[in-house]
Amino acid sequence: MEPSQPSLSHTTIPVDSDGRATVFRPFSLSSPHSRAFHLAWLSLFSCFFSTFSIPPLVPVISSDLNLSESTVSAAGIASFVGSIFSRLAMGPLCDLIGPRTSSAILSFLTAPAILSAAFVSSPTSFILLRFFVGFSLANFVANQYWMSSMFSGNVIGLANGVSAGWANVGAGISQLLMPLIYSTIAEFFPRAFAWRVSFVFPAVFQVTTAVLVLIYGQDTPNGNRETSKQNKIKTPEEDKGEGEHTNFVEILIGGLGNYRAWVLALLYGYSYGVELTTDNVIAGYFYERFGVNLEAAGTIAASFGISNIASRPAGGMISDALGKRFGMRGRLWGLWVVQSVAGLLCVLLGRVNSLWGSIAVMWVFSVFVQAASGLVFGVVPFVSSRSLGLVAGITGSGGTVGAVVTQYLLFSGDGVRKQRSISLMGLMMFVFSLSVTSIYFPRWGGMCCGPSSSSSRSEDVSHRLLVDNDEEEDDKVRSGRLRSVC
Repeated sequence: MEPSQPSLSHTTIPVDSDGRATVFRPFSLSSPHSRAFHLAWLSLFSCFFSTFSIPPLVPVISSDLNLSESTVSAAGIASFVGSIFSRLAMGPLCDLIGPRTSSAILSFLTAPAILSAAFVSSPTSFILLRFFVGFSLANFVANQYWMSSMFSGNVIGLANGVSAGWANVGAGISQLLMPLIYSTIAEFFPRAFAWRVSFVFPAVFQVTTAVLVLIYGQDTPNGNRETSKQNKIKTPEEDKGEGEHTNFVEILIGGLGNYRAWVLALLYGYSYGVELTTDNVIAGYFYERFGVNLEAAGTIAASFGISNIASRPAGGMISDALGKRFGMRGRLWGLWVVQSVAGLLCVLLGRVNSLWGSIAVMWVFSVFVQAASGLVFGVVPFVSSRSLGLVAGITGSGGTVGAVVTQYLLFSGDGVRKQRSISLMGLMMFVFSLSVTSIYFPRWGGMCCGPSSSSSRSEDVSHRLLVDNDEEEDDKVRSGRLRSVC
């Protein structure tokens, strides 16, 4: 049963001509925009909680199932591989049926995967468990797509940053709660039974958020996907192109053929991907290099991830502020500067020889690397409206691909010197950040070039969220109707 859809004429929040909110109020529930925000981050929070509910119980699981270190490592990589495939698939799904339904379907399908942890009995089944649970992280694509559908260009970076940043905290909360859940159950039941039953909580949590998304959420300010299509008054051009927007092949061509999506995937691979890799190795780094105990090393590592609650939203806020002041050029320059500084801080982290000096550098590094992720998704919504979901999926998958590649190249094998690998990771981050210079939009320009039109436009396009006909503008540039000002 579809929920009733509120009229935009009665909304309590300022909106643009397309109904998208022009202000971001994260502590409100009074508009469909705010409700979508809270449902999106909470749903993704539950998926992060499920995915990272397994690592804190690995010592108990390993003891019970006789898992080797190589099996545990392979299972961790498997969870990222599952996320890669599911994020790529989630993009076109959002384009076709909308983020609300896509998010709920994914949560319903992957909740049984985390629940199946109760039946794991071998190393192979443990690896498969982590592989399928990792699929739930594709909810990130639906999260960012949903925010891009609800919030206007002047606040989309902030909305994306806060929504993803708050959701990422789910990984840290699971590290705190799952051991407590397990220890509580273990007081009444055998350990081998207690850890299995513990996974009922994340599974139920995930299903609950999916139900809330279906009941209270809507895809766009105008309603759910089909409702919004029926209610929207189309221009002849839009009516003529409606088939294109619902055609799966057109969505794939528009997304896969857009080079900006692949550049942003690379940039995200060496911002969020570096963050994931650091999450995996930082506790062991402090434990091995500085001789701190396991509890202290875990606390230091947790502080790296928890800063997401503020630093990633800060990246989105910076992107919006620079976009308002300098347009697309400001967003791109901001991304390059923040990601480059993060890379240099990562290089420094591997070279500092004192414990407290390393902790201080790590904290500053965490702020910049997480802010860089927010800045990447401050650009994503402007790439293509037709294939927005696929572009977000490609970019999001780039983050997990970057994590897998970096961990395999720099942190796998015996005798790895983590301080050297961390510095090399920072150097890679700095070098790949230069790829942002290749991003160019005919309508808005790039880092070093202005818009393609040599004449002034009467239309103020700075308020527009998406590039509806970016490919058409590229054709105009090639045909000579618009002249580059580079």
